[in-house]
Amino acid sequence: MGLWNSPAQLFKLLGHPARLAILNILREGEQCVCHLEAVLGYRQAYISQHLMGLREAGLVQDRREGPNVFYRVAEPAIFRVIDAANPVGEPAAVPTARPAECPCPKCQPVAEPMPA
Repeated sequence: MGLWNSPAQLFKLLGHPARLAILNILREGEQCVCHLEAVLGYRQAYISQHLMGLREAGLVQDRREGPNVFYRVAEPAIFRVIDAANPVGEPAAVPTARPAECPCPKCQPVAEPMPA
């Protein structure tokens, strides 16, 4: 499933609330760092530190588009592990609101072109 050597390493990686929150937001699809920052309320450097660990483990992948870096889940099977650990056996809640302060292309509506 990934680049970890043991279940203990995987559970240690998943044992941090910020990494779980990041993965749960990525359930909805690819997101940029600025979106994660706006939704979670953490500093960009803090989020990037956790994304680096998730990327090194092979759980997420990134791509750059202009000034934005977008992340997506590389191993969707990780959600089965997370969901199995949920006490009620249901997927964790995923923040769905698009924060107004997020400048990413997914959060900011594209202005309709003015009719000619």
